[in-house]
Amino acid sequence: MKRKLLALLMAATMVFGLAACGSKAAKGTDASGGASDGLIKVGIINNDPNESGYRTANVADLKAMFTKENGYDASFAYSLKNDEQIQAAQQFIADDVDYLLLSAADTAGWDSVLKDAQAAGIHVILFDRTIDADDSLYDASIVSDMAAEGETAVDWLAGQGLDSYKVIHIQGVMGSAAQQGRSGALDTKVAAESNWEIVTQQTAEWNAEKAQQIVQSVIDSGKEFNVIYAENDDMAKGAVAALDAAGISHGVGKDVIVMGFDCNKWALEELLAQNWNYDGQCNPFQASYIDEIIKTIEGGSAPAEKVVIMEEKGFDATTITKEDVEKYGI
Repeated sequence: MKRKLLALLMAATMVFGLAACGSKAAKGTDASGGASDGLIKVGIINNDPNESGYRTANVADLKAMFTKENGYDASFAYSLKNDEQIQAAQQFIADDVDYLLLSAADTAGWDSVLKDAQAAGIHVILFDRTIDADDSLYDASIVSDMAAEGETAVDWLAGQGLDSYKVIHIQGVMGSAAQQGRSGALDTKVAAESNWEIVTQQTAEWNAEKAQQIVQSVIDSGKEFNVIYAENDDMAKGAVAALDAAGISHGVGKDVIVMGFDCNKWALEELLAQNWNYDGQCNPFQASYIDEIIKTIEGGSAPAEKVVIMEEKGFDATTITKEDVEKYGI
């Protein structure tokens, strides 16, 4: 009798221990970390879906991929503020997700929370934007090369052969990878060339109305300018609204060169109509790449590449075609 009671107590202790442990193997169907219902639990941290047309497309792409039908239990958090994103990451870690997917609002400040994720056995995959952290803290990074985007745009601008470049530079959210890459290329060129000048350099935080106010302020000041370098399409649109209100011509062969980024379909149509001059592509469709990497990790292997760079290009109003608009517009 005593032996039987002892055996029952030992069995109960083992069951309790497994339940209390909460390990990836205990809660899943196997050691890879799948949830008890067979779904892979992911926490996705992104920027505000209303930030831009690019972000709207990016969010829609992720939502279409990370569904129960595709084997995922996905939770989403959105913010343009780094501290709020870090708080969301901490919550996802506490929720014991299997994967943390991150598009950081700012490149800095992520080391501590990513170390916490790693200690909890949570895989981290960056998408859209890079961060300033050791690459041992994440499994893979599927990103745009923002510096290359900026260099392609500035090289195109230099190729226009203007006698002087008087640039209104409208920046995105300061500290973001997109802002740093697109600003960095222009700053480097202006510092190197005596006939390049920044008339004003301000952030509109990806917002069209703020961009319009910046350009209107320059117009009101009477300062001369001949280039609008806006770090996304929405801000370029706002800048153009200010030009139109003041009766200032813009586009191919006109007074002001207009440049944007992201390749919203409506923006490429402005190029096609030659109302704008240049638009730099930023590819928002990263979900299939992330899904493939997760499947690789779930299969017990490391991703073939630590960093996957999205293929991107720049479009010139004098050469863009209707086919380009349909194929690349988002």
